[in-house]
Amino acid sequence: MSAARAAAAAAAVVLALLLQVSLAPHLAWQGVVPNLVLLVVVAAALTRGPQFAMVLGFAAGALLDLAPPADHTAGRWALALVVVGYVAGRVRSEASPTATTVVSTVAASSFVATSLFAMTGLLLGELSVGVGELLLVVGLAVVWDVVLTPFVLPPLMAMFRRLEPARLA
Repeated sequence: MSAARAAAAAAAVVLALLLQVSLAPHLAWQGVVPNLVLLVVVAAALTRGPQFAMVLGFAAGALLDLAPPADHTAGRWALALVVVGYVAGRVRSEASPTATTVVSTVAASSFVATSLFAMTGLLLGELSVGVGELLLVVGLAVVWDVVLTPFVLPPLMAMFRRLEPARLA
């Protein structure tokens, strides 16, 4: 991985994390905020593939787990975003993804990440809510992430594409 790609990915994750923990709570819809960090991981997966996205997902998830006001066991978001990096990276094809593919990938990734985060919370005994409430949270998270997709993913994907080294013929 080039230093420029690593620096750009780190800057994108840090900016998304800062916006997610500072600005997004003011836009919360029934307590659910958009997951901007997840969108960075999906953009990386769709442009760079699963290996890069899994590493980025782990680092981004670990930062998200440790960022205030974290009130859960560290590692839950890291696990969820590693899985998302892999799943979304498998969607990547040699051609540029279509708008439908990108939106579908974001919706599936948001569902997987939020569900995995919620299930690990249930397994660890950190949640005291019912399945119905969890399904509502997962649904709202998917809606938030899909609504922000046209505004967030195109510039991120363009940045990751520009940082891709020239391919040898």
